[in-house]
Amino acid sequence: MKDEFLKYQAQTTPYPLAMEISHAKGCYIYDTQGKAYLDFVAGVSACSLGHSHPKVVTAVKDQLDKYLHVMVYGEYIQKPALELTKILAKHLPAPLESTYLVNSGTEAIEGSLKLARRFTGRSEIIAAKNAYHGNTMGSLSLMDYEERKQPFLPLIPDIKHIEFNSITDLEKITDKTAAVILETIQGGAGFIEPTNNYLTKVQERCNAVGAVFILDEIQPGIGRTGTLFGFENYNCQPDIVVTGKGLGGGLPIGAFTASKHMMDCLSDNPKLGHITTFGGNPVIAAAALATLKEITESNLMSEALEKEQLIRQHLRHKHIKEIRGRGLMLAAFTDNAELTNEVILKAKDQGLILFWLLFEPKAIRITPPLTISNEEIIEGCRIITSILDEI
Repeated sequence: MKDEFLKYQAQTTPYPLAMEISHAKGCYIYDTQGKAYLDFVAGVSACSLGHSHPKVVTAVKDQLDKYLHVMVYGEYIQKPALELTKILAKHLPAPLESTYLVNSGTEAIEGSLKLARRFTGRSEIIAAKNAYHGNTMGSLSLMDYEERKQPFLPLIPDIKHIEFNSITDLEKITDKTAAVILETIQGGAGFIEPTNNYLTKVQERCNAVGAVFILDEIQPGIGRTGTLFGFENYNCQPDIVVTGKGLGGGLPIGAFTASKHMMDCLSDNPKLGHITTFGGNPVIAAAALATLKEITESNLMSEALEKEQLIRQHLRHKHIKEIRGRGLMLAAFTDNAELTNEVILKAKDQGLILFWLLFEPKAIRITPPLTISNEEIIEGCRIITSILDEI
């Protein structure tokens, strides 16, 4: 299939991995030759419960027998979407109770930016340097990586940047600022956690000047960092929380949640302030609901922190200089980018799926399913350290 894949399916790079997939189950992906690959990436943090989790599959099949798409978002009452938004509200602090369901994380970012501008009547958006919030025009505008932005200019105006974890930069947030948008843990930059109550101070500054505080939980959310939402670890609360990736249990979804008072701004003046055809799709919502129930009703979140320690214990090696992140959102840093690249490619040959980070070439992504076993963790770490020994 490789020649046809390269000919007919649009590519994101000149050198895709091009592994031919047969099926996937649990924490393993299988190619068409029958080879099993232990998955330490989980579809880039998307497959929270691993592949083809029985509860997710059952929920999807049950919904398939009832109905698929029936109407654009927000017109008809569809139980899977309603129940999903209810469980999100149950596990979020007040007044975060109104959720807009969309098709992807980047669409949720777009919706959150529109909501912040509409609610405040201001235009200035402040994002962090080295941030990644998606690749649509609005999300791309938040990036400060000029090389990636240049071919698509002009992007949306009135975007400014601050240094993540810089307290002095908070002075740039003023009464002209509509919103400050940050990743709870910076992903593409190298899984950088907030320090010294940084997010608390951002929230306080936003409150002081009347700006909306948006947290991008697309990667750290949905149990990956030991709590359902990453911000619960850092003594803060956003005005808008954005989720995606792991929320869908392997199916495409995004969501942004705010207070009812704020969210109502998108329903009037103008009406249809934000609209999507397939957002809240009942099959996707059923999968997300099953995923959330399994994560919140099991020990997977607390086990994520235990599994983090197991990974740190078994990835001790002279060529691993640092492991950043929290829970099962980890990045192992080697001596240099060439070594990282070699480890990732050789691991694939030895039946272990690893991946890169967007901006940090020395980092090896380690974001396995929350359901990964201790034995699978130890085996994956053994493969990594054995490759480093060989090199």
